[in-house]
Amino acid sequence: MDNNNRDTLQQASEPSAFDPKLLELLVCPLTKRPLEYDPERQELLSRAARLAYPIRNGIPVLLPDEARAFDDSDDARLRR
Repeated sequence: MDNNNRDTLQQASEPSAFDPKLLELLVCPLTKRPLEYDPERQELLSRAARLAYPIRNGIPVLLPDEARAFDDSDDARLRR
């Protein structure tokens, strides 16, 4: 296998990175308010709904059933 094929295979196996520019277009599906990106946890946060939506393979999953409840420790951690 040559180096070009090896590089292509490695890139294909790595998860896609979330593009923060998408935040300009995305809103919380429940509140229609802006979302915040948490790169550490790979989540989009809706402070208004107190929900954290997961990002999987670079794709935001904006389904309330897939979101986790946003708690005070998340809020404190992000304000630092």
